Amino acid sequence: MLKRLFETDKKLILKFCVSLFLTILFTFVSIELRAYAEANPDVENSAVTNSEDSENSGSADSEDGNRQPGDYLDTPESNVGSSPTASVLQELIGVDASQPLEVIILLTLIALLPSLLMMVTCFARIVIVLGFLRSAMQTQNTPPNTVLTGLALFLTLFIMAPVFTEMNEIAYQPYVNEEMTLEEALDTASVPLKRFMLKQTTNDDLEFFIDLSNTEIPDTGLTDEYKENEIPLTTIIPAFMIGELKRAFQMGFMIYLPFLVIDIVVGSTLMSMGMMMLPPAMISMPFKILVFVLADGWNLMIGSIVSSYNW
Repeated sequence: MLKRLFETDKKLILKFCVSLFLTILFTFVSIELRAYAEANPDVENSAVTNSEDSENSGSADSEDGNRQPGDYLDTPESNVGSSPTASVLQELIGVDASQPLEVIILLTLIALLPSLLMMVTCFARIVIVLGFLRSAMQTQNTPPNTVLTGLALFLTLFIMAPVFTEMNEIAYQPYVNEEMTLEEALDTASVPLKRFMLKQTTNDDLEFFIDLSNTEIPDTGLTDEYKENEIPLTTIIPAFMIGELKRAFQMGFMIYLPFLVIDIVVGSTLMSMGMMMLPPAMISMPFKILVFVLADGWNLMIGSIVSSYNW
């Protein structure tokens, strides 16, 4: 069973092993740094004292105005790298490596971030519809998966641009300017994203997941105010995902119909001509490509996907 799992999901197992290795490595390093800091408390205190003295001397020199460009302060070598508890992660991304739990949480969020971005945006619908198009045309691996994924990604950025812009203006910029805390920024940023998902989600899907969560629906029904303020993201996201899958399969069915007609016509023609040994797919595929190109299929496809979203 393990051999079969390794053969089918090599990438998943490799990602899991890398994440586990990094978690163990960061945990070990943080424990060693913390143990060294506890065993040598005088080193950190002396480093703080030296830094304060250097700041005082620097301010005194600046007041005298004797220093010229290119002149440097005489800094003792003991001040350089004398704080063993200084964490590289703390300097770069604000995560204290001396806390193993924070490192584990950070790695878990990094691993889940691509899935979250795919599930709360329009990426899933776009990539599924493009996959249906390729299957209906029977062009095997043309366009390749990388091309379809890249096209779906940039279409997602194009469709989600107003949402991302609003999130940046009302949440990220105030947080960078220290006008709100991280918790307030996250709550504020979730509002435009929640509003976008609710516009694409039907009340039937919302009621289905509300019933599964054993939550009572008010007598007034699912009003816009109730959906935006009372329904949590843990209920909206799965309802949005189910709605996206439904809409993607509906669009896939509509894509298949014209190509199915071409297959029926080609198969009937070959049967009437007695050409039993000739595969119909070999004859119908060039006609599918010709019809798709003459009808300006890519513009029709992209326009249909973009217009299928409610703003």
